[in-house]
This record gives sequence, structure tokens and C-alpha cells, in this order.
Amino acid sequence: MIDTLPADLVPTVNSEVRKVTTLRPSQILGVAVPAIAIVASAVTAVLSGPADPKSNPATGAATIGLYLGLAVAILVAGAFGAAGSGGEYRYATMPITMLFSPHRDRLVAAKLLVTAGFALAAALVVELVSMACLIGFGHDKFDIGLRLFAVLGGGLLATVCWSLIGAGLGLLLRTATGSIVVLLGWLIIVEPLVWLVVKAMGIAGFATLLPGAATVSTVAVESFPDTDLLAPTPAAIVVLLLWTIGVAGAGWWSVRQREF
Repeated sequence: MIDTLPADLVPTVNSEVRKVTTLRPSQILGVAVPAIAIVASAVTAVLSGPADPKSNPATGAATIGLYLGLAVAILVAGAFGAAGSGGEYRYATMPITMLFSPHRDRLVAAKLLVTAGFALAAALVVELVSMACLIGFGHDKFDIGLRLFAVLGGGLLATVCWSLIGAGLGLLLRTATGSIVVLLGWLIIVEPLVWLVVKAMGIAGFATLLPGAATVSTVAVESFPDTDLLAPTPAAIVVLLLWTIGVAGAGWWSVRQREF
């Protein structure tokens, strides 16, 4: 992949790759996330009943472990992106990096590219091990069809998007811890509360514009069709991409405009 990049971008990409692969937290996460997916997928595949076309998720109860694995991958990808970019300011390494790569656009492009690449690889591993567990322990409890492949594609897309959102937050807020708190706090606490409020106010459709709701619809394809909180999958993908472009773009703009 690196060989296909523009020559002036390769040194910066190589530097970012080394940062990720040599840090112990990244190595731990690279093992922990697939391990969680294996346990979740195996347990739900064994304990679930036969496939029910009217169930939620639409792919059947046996696949709940797959969704749990993807949820963990998405959260970790967001935190990974925030830590990777925000950590540059925490440890004051950004000014040093700029001495060797003074082209700011090239620096941010390399950071976002590497962040997205590792997030994609992690999500792919999660899906492969989850599918292996499903086939091994629950092969007669779910159907392999277009809907399931749409779920797998949506999981890859959502994981990459949240890694870039996290990276954008890190560049924008210039803090690793603060960016992780904002990202996880929004997904786990703030947005669910917003869902409750807008539903109580009778404007549940507003939630379809939020990144968390868009993520659920992107991954859980054709599930929860009766709720007004979630947009149809194609619309949700657009919303999630717009959030990704907006937050990552804001982080990029911050690097270009502000001094270190």
C-alpha cells in the first residue's frame, strides 16, 4: 500500500506507522479487541435460538456477538484516533515532528490515513473472528446473505469513520484525554439522553441527524425499522460521512491555522 502513495508522503506515513506499531497500548488493543469479539460471538452463537426473521437485530440473535464486537471496535477506534493525534500535544512532539515534516497538510493527511488504515484492519479482524465463531458455533442459527454482508460493510465503514472523528477531535482540542472523554461521553451518555429528550418532545426525527444514531443504522442494517430515532441505512451513511468530514476537517483546519 505504501508503495502506491505519492513519494513525498511515504516518509511521513512510515513515521506514523512506526508510532502506532511500537506503542504498547496499541499492541494491547490489537489483541484485546479481537479477543472480546471472539468471546462475545461464541457465547451468543451458542446460547441463541434459531433464526427469527422478525427479531432484532434483523440478522438474528446469534449475530449479537458480532454487533458487540463491532461496537467495541468502533469505540476503541475513536479513542485510538483521539489518543494518536491528541497525544502529539500532550507529549509536545508535534513541534518536533514539524521540524522533519514542515508541510502541515502532508502531516495531517498521513496521520489520518494511518489512523483509518489501522482502524480498518482491526474491524476486519473483528469481523473475521466473529464470523468464524458464528459458523463454528451457530451455523444453523443465521443466514449468510446480502443483509449480513451489508452489516459487515457498515461495520468497516463506521469503524473507519469514528477513528477519523477521534483523530479530528484530538487535533482540534489538542488533548488526548479530553478528546477521548468527549467522544466516549457523547456516545455512551450524552446522545442516549438526547434521544430520550427528543422522543419525549415529539421530535424524535432530530436524533437521525446525530452521529451515534447514524452509526447504529449504518451497522444494524434493516434492524429497528419501527423507531423514529434511526434513519434508513443509506441516509444514515450520508449523515455519518458528513460528521466525519466535518470533525476531521475541523481538526485539519486547526493544524493549518493555529501555532503550536
